[in-house]
Amino acid sequence: MKILAAGCLHNDSGLISSLADQADREDVDLVVLCGDLTRGEFSTEGILGPFVKKNRKVALVPGNHETNATANFLAQRYGATNLHGYSLTHGNISFFGCGGANVGVHQLSEDDLFSTLMNAHEYVKDAHKKIMVTHVHPAESEMERFSQFVKGSTGVKKAIDEIQPDLLLCSHVHEASGLEEHIGKTKVVNVAKRGTVINL
Repeated sequence: MKILAAGCLHNDSGLISSLADQADREDVDLVVLCGDLTRGEFSTEGILGPFVKKNRKVALVPGNHETNATANFLAQRYGATNLHGYSLTHGNISFFGCGGANVGVHQLSEDDLFSTLMNAHEYVKDAHKKIMVTHVHPAESEMERFSQFVKGSTGVKKAIDEIQPDLLLCSHVHEASGLEEHIGKTKVVNVAKRGTVINL
């Protein structure tokens, strides 16, 4: 399975068009969007449409710039999957997630971040390969050090420690775009704006 993961699109139509072209060119099976699809919910136009026009399946979580209701609206309108508290399985690979962040306009508490991930994981606990999708990055990570203003999530870190997914996809810290690291056995990738193609 091949995926294209990106985040922090912030209604950037040029970026979204470029990512949709990349998804088509790379012939990915799934596009995963890690939140901050809008800029303060200014508009929902032109965010998922370019991917759908390229016949790409999309999964997403909300960021701290949009509500879960907006993520649900986008998912329903374009036939995508909102992973916030839910899951998606493709063959023997399962995705589960939690959107939002511990800062910003649309905040979640650390307890909510942790419990949402644990509840979503219940759907995929027996999966062969598990991919966790969040907007916010984990606490005690290298990417947390890229910004003194944007702290990592202790709730996400706690979920990683308990679940030990194979991979965590996140964004949130633009300065850490493309950074890869490991927390225990879990590979953590900050996909942010640049977009990352991953073979699973």
